[in-house]
Amino acid sequence: MEFSNPMRVISINVNGIRSAAKKGLFEWLRTQRADVVCLQETKAQEHQLDQALHYPKGYHVYYHDALKKGYSGVALFCKQEPDQVTLGLNWPDFDGEGRYIQADFGQLSVASLYMPSGSSSAERQAVKFDIMDRFMPELRRMRRKRREFIVCGDWNIAHKNIDLKNWRGNQKNSGFLPEERAWMDELFGDAGWVDAFRVVNQDAEQYTWWSNRGQAWAKNVGWRIDYQVITPGLADKVKRAAIYKEQRFSDHAPLIIDYRLD
Repeated sequence: MEFSNPMRVISINVNGIRSAAKKGLFEWLRTQRADVVCLQETKAQEHQLDQALHYPKGYHVYYHDALKKGYSGVALFCKQEPDQVTLGLNWPDFDGEGRYIQADFGQLSVASLYMPSGSSSAERQAVKFDIMDRFMPELRRMRRKRREFIVCGDWNIAHKNIDLKNWRGNQKNSGFLPEERAWMDELFGDAGWVDAFRVVNQDAEQYTWWSNRGQAWAKNVGWRIDYQVITPGLADKVKRAAIYKEQRFSDHAPLIIDYRLD
C-alpha cells in the first residue's frame, strides 16, 4: 500500500454533491492531501456530473448512485488505485438507495456508508431498524476477516449524551432512540469495533451535523452522527481527528482522521 504517512481519511455527508461543489468543497479538498475521501448523500447520477469538477485530479473516483434521482448515493475518491471496489451489500433494497461502497487496498478496506434516517416517518424508522438488524451480523462477519476496516459515514445515530447538545429533549426522536443507542453500544462493545474519533478526542460539543432550524449552527446545537468506525487493529494508529468547521459545504462538517500506518 502506497499511502501517505500519516494516511488521511476524510468523511463528509455533502447533502448534494453539486450543491457542495458550489460552496467550495472541491477547492478545499485540493488543500487536504487526503488519501481517501468518503462522501455520502451525493444526490446525483453519474451522467449528471461534471467530469472536470466532480472527478478530482489525482484520484480514482467511484460513485454508487441511488436508482431514484436526487436521492442518497455514496462515493469514494482514492489516491491509490484500489485492488477492488464493491458496490453495495447485495441487499437489493439497500443497494438500490446507493448506501455502501468499499475499496480494498491490500489488507485494508475503506468504506463509505450512508445509514437511513428514520426522522421523516414511522415507515422510514422501520426501514432503519431493519437495516440495523441486518447490518450488525455483517459487521461481525467483517470483524472476523483477516483485514482492517475503516467504515466512514453518516450513521444517523448519536451514541451517547455527550454526542448531541439537546440529549434530554431528543430521547424519543430518531437518531437518539434507546434502541439505536443500544445498537451503538453493541457495535463499540461486544461486536468489537472502535469509534476512531473518541480514541483521541473525549471532549463534549464535538458535533458533525446541525439542523437548519433555529440557528442550530450559530449556537452549536449539533449532533455527532458521522463516524469513522474502525477495527481494533487500527485503534493505536489514530493520530489526529478533527471536525472542519471553518467553511460550510453542507449541513454536515467533514470528519478528518489521520492514521499512522506501519
